[in-house]
Amino acid sequence: MLSREIINLQVGQAGNQVGESFWQDVLAEHGLDQTGIYQGSDPVQLQRIGVYFAEVNSASQTKYVPRSLQIDLEAGVCERVRSGPMGGLFSPETYLHGESGAGNNWAKGFYTAGAELIDPILDVLRKQAEACDALQGFQIIHSIGGGTGSGLGCLLLSKMREEFPDRMLATFSILPSPKVSETVVEPYNAMLSVHQLLENCDLTICIDNEALYDISVRALKVKSPTFSDLNGLISKVMCGVSTSLRFPGQLNGDLRKLGMNLIPFPRLHFLMPSYAPIHDSKTQSFQGTSVSELVQALFDRKNLLVACDPRYGRYLTAATIFRGNIPSREAEVAVRDLQSRHSNQFVEWIPDNVSVTLVSVPPAAVALSNSTSIQELFKRTHETFSAMYKRGAFLHWYTGEGMDAMEFSEAESNSQDLIAEYQQYQEARTDDDDYYEEEEGVASEAYSQ
Repeated sequence: MLSREIINLQVGQAGNQVGESFWQDVLAEHGLDQTGIYQGSDPVQLQRIGVYFAEVNSASQTKYVPRSLQIDLEAGVCERVRSGPMGGLFSPETYLHGESGAGNNWAKGFYTAGAELIDPILDVLRKQAEACDALQGFQIIHSIGGGTGSGLGCLLLSKMREEFPDRMLATFSILPSPKVSETVVEPYNAMLSVHQLLENCDLTICIDNEALYDISVRALKVKSPTFSDLNGLISKVMCGVSTSLRFPGQLNGDLRKLGMNLIPFPRLHFLMPSYAPIHDSKTQSFQGTSVSELVQALFDRKNLLVACDPRYGRYLTAATIFRGNIPSREAEVAVRDLQSRHSNQFVEWIPDNVSVTLVSVPPAAVALSNSTSIQELFKRTHETFSAMYKRGAFLHWYTGEGMDAMEFSEAESNSQDLIAEYQQYQEARTDDDDYYEEEEGVASEAYSQ
């Protein structure tokens, strides 16, 4: 069977650290060791391994090499991956780094330091793409609060959009969160990135550190979570989202089908991932999970990887991906039940707006939701951005890299339009007469009953 390939790009420190965690999980699921040699015994593991791996036959054995580029504007992170336990897994030419770093400055990643590195990156990317039989698209892992992941990540997106206009571009974007802030200019970097993600991306899966932190402390009982704990959660979701692409199953999807079902309007492509069941290892053996409990958990805000509350918005669409031995009828009934119980939280003008995918390989369920409540994230960034931008604080760092201050205003108004668009569809009714009927408060009221 033909594998529709995906090329992975991990950009910046966060992107590379999450990427490392993701590849560890993918290797384990496909029965590969850390050098890419197959050690498993289940033929299903190799059936669609070509989605993420290229097969290289040497004299004595077959090695599977990830289709992945490790990119940063300073050498440190790439060197760490290269000298780490998985260093020999990736092809040497796919490590691409600058020397100076981006210093948490979006403009440096997008205009100056990033622009110097973009040609070598595109050369390697073309080579990877040409080796594919049926490339379905790209996934970028990056954080949008710093300089490299946000600035260089966005530059890459715009170049890839020009060069591969008919391929899917998906990103796993780590957004700044109010409680876990790394740098003071995060709101600037995030706002400029969202501006680019809106224009050049097909599917943005949003993740924020605050939600990850809460899950680790509350559900996994980790007192002070490290980045490797948080990255482990992100990679579980990434594996879950890509399961239906990597393993045979019912209703098998690809990135385009996923986008087709989830994105009713091209600009509203920001998705909230959730994951279930989340237990700490000590209580795992005491917890059974029925299909309806899994569905309930997937739509519970406590299991969301972004810090916003779906009860105050409405779901436009959602995709649930169940892994393991789950009867399709049971999954579909559980999803319909949940929808009818909380019907006020799902827009009624998109019928059958929750899709169900089943994959026989365990162990978990993942959902991607397109909910109008994600505007909370953009509002938060917008508020902190405006407070600094009004006074022109820190702007000289950006204009010093040759950036025009007008870009900030454009990004700001684009973000305001996005928030207004979410609000418009949140209030939209089936009946045109009631189209702009005030709906604020209805969701929270209904929920509290």
